[in-house]
Amino acid sequence: MKKFKGTGVAVITPFKSDQSIDFSSMEKVIEHIIGGGVNYIVLLGTTGEASTLNRDEKSALTSFTVEVVNKRVPLVVGIGGNNTSDIVSYIRQADLEGVDAILSVAPYYNKPSQRGIYQHFRQIAASCPVPVILYNVPSRTASSILPETCLELARDCENIIGIKESSGNFENVMKIVKDKPENFLVISGNDMDVLPVIAAGGAGVVSVLANAYPAEWSEMVQQALRHNFKIAREIQFKYLEMIELLFADGNPAGVKSIMTGMNLCHNYLRLPLVPVSRHIQLRIAKVMEELSKKT
Repeated sequence: MKKFKGTGVAVITPFKSDQSIDFSSMEKVIEHIIGGGVNYIVLLGTTGEASTLNRDEKSALTSFTVEVVNKRVPLVVGIGGNNTSDIVSYIRQADLEGVDAILSVAPYYNKPSQRGIYQHFRQIAASCPVPVILYNVPSRTASSILPETCLELARDCENIIGIKESSGNFENVMKIVKDKPENFLVISGNDMDVLPVIAAGGAGVVSVLANAYPAEWSEMVQQALRHNFKIAREIQFKYLEMIELLFADGNPAGVKSIMTGMNLCHNYLRLPLVPVSRHIQLRIAKVMEELSKKT
């Protein structure tokens, strides 16, 4: 599972003014990310506004990304939801040629018990021809994959290979790291948390910031994985304010504002998401200028 160690990027989905997918900008973004030396790409996640894409759009975007990436880095695709049978059906019908793993979010809204969460992911794992990475983000789902459930799934399902942990609960992270199977990956889902997660034994990050700053963030993560924490901290501290701004007006509004300033995409989102406020946009522009002077 070394291919998913290091920096993954929760890639944005660029849109045009008519709200259609901007495939030309998508190619620019992918080349920018790969050129920055990241380890893998995560498509159709929260940052990719997957909840606003229909299945035809998801299929087209996946096929396009597979073609552009061309096996230069591994590709993870988000396939998850709160209707287990529907997800299983979708996986069985999906063309996963060129996809290295799926990322599957904890079922939301239903508020299932831990037994329900276990059975949900067990069925997904049984139907999936590629490895599965769990995605725990209770701030969005109103349900949490507890360490005991995560570890049970890791032991019982051979193709569940890791968890993207976005709970911000370091006690849970450490419990998973302590008792996990040797090759099971614990991946930070928050750019702000990546250093302590790696220090606890985590494998890296699925990053939002690395859409815009892939080289710099990849370097930070690699230094941390080599236990060069002094160097890693210096890089982390340099980007602290920008990470805060990424989420000040919602994700991916923040990172799309940055990438618009880099001429990588246009500043369009799909409702109910909207671009950042003028105030946040000005702050982002100021920090971008400051970062460019420090590089």
